[in-house]
Amino acid sequence: MSGHPREPVPVVLAGARGHGRWHLDNLRRLTGAGRVTLAGVCELKPLEESELGGFGPVAQSDDFGALLDATGARIAIVCTPIPTHADLALTAARRGVHLLLEKPPAPSYAEYARMARGVAEQGIACQVGFQSLGSHAVPHVRDLVRDGVIGEPLGIGAAGAWARDEAYFRRAPWAGRRRLDDGAGGHVDVVDGVLTNPLAHAVATALALDGATGADDLADIRTELFRAHTIEADDTSYVGITTRRDTRVTVAATLCAERPGEPYVVVPGTHGRITFWYKQDRVLVQRAGHGPQETAHGRTDLLENLVDHLTAGAELLVTPASTGAFMRVVEAIRRAPDPRALPADAWRTAPGAGEDTVRRVVPGIDALVAASADSLTGYAELGAVWARTGLEAAP
Repeated sequence: MSGHPREPVPVVLAGARGHGRWHLDNLRRLTGAGRVTLAGVCELKPLEESELGGFGPVAQSDDFGALLDATGARIAIVCTPIPTHADLALTAARRGVHLLLEKPPAPSYAEYARMARGVAEQGIACQVGFQSLGSHAVPHVRDLVRDGVIGEPLGIGAAGAWARDEAYFRRAPWAGRRRLDDGAGGHVDVVDGVLTNPLAHAVATALALDGATGADDLADIRTELFRAHTIEADDTSYVGITTRRDTRVTVAATLCAERPGEPYVVVPGTHGRITFWYKQDRVLVQRAGHGPQETAHGRTDLLENLVDHLTAGAELLVTPASTGAFMRVVEAIRRAPDPRALPADAWRTAPGAGEDTVRRVVPGIDALVAASADSLTGYAELGAVWARTGLEAAP
């Protein structure tokens, strides 16, 4: 393919377990295509040979900076715990190494701003890992709305009903936490809630459909944060956003679903609605006087886009600046009062995905999440008994 380099681009992966395994698989694919080579892996515990199948010899170290220096990597993928994102991004930037930085890019707006400023000062390319924003369905939905296919849009609602068992929140010391002791009498932010990590794509995708992606594009943010699990962070939450364009954007999400399903974003209009299942790149248009029309779309891989940016001048799809609005939402959640624990009669236990695992289920939550997206309202306004204390305005 024209524009591809003669030599593959060397990449270092920081964080190769957990979600990092997805990156390893993607690196295998792009290695086979001659686009990249895995030059190094940064992990506290080195990967076994079986985990590196298909790559050949790979340098390994728990010292990220030293590994970048030793390998001559041109790109670093940072897929490490949330509190480490900004520091590792800046470690790479100071060495002139370009970045694919996993979402959320930072646990607070201040850390995000520090990271973005440092990256810009070093002149390196940084792609933030919102894979859904590489979907070709995103511009397609925007075009449908612009062309008046559903009449006047009434807002944008997102819904995510997932399930995670209790072991999910024990997978790492930072899992399900809002903050951690820094060992020096203070704390570091984590903000590992349902809207900021596992279903962060729902927030980012909904904002992107409106074009409200910059840090100054939001006028108001209100949250409803709850938890059924014994954690610090939220596992069943809602955020209601008003953009500078006066668009109503809402996201309702849970990790306590009765029947987990595909998350989606819906754009209701005066003459129809558009539903976008963003993990599947699938769009359904329903409107008066027409049969339902469903289309499937391609997706540009964000690492491949970063390689194309470096080698052929392609425009980056998800820059730090284009995640500013998302980080305003993260900051509103970080500064909100701690999530309220649901009363014992608002949830029940059910078998988890693995053997001898248990998860918590909030009866009726699937319907509430869907109703929120349809009506652009939160749990309290929908009448959930456990949410009747109302909304929290962002400080």
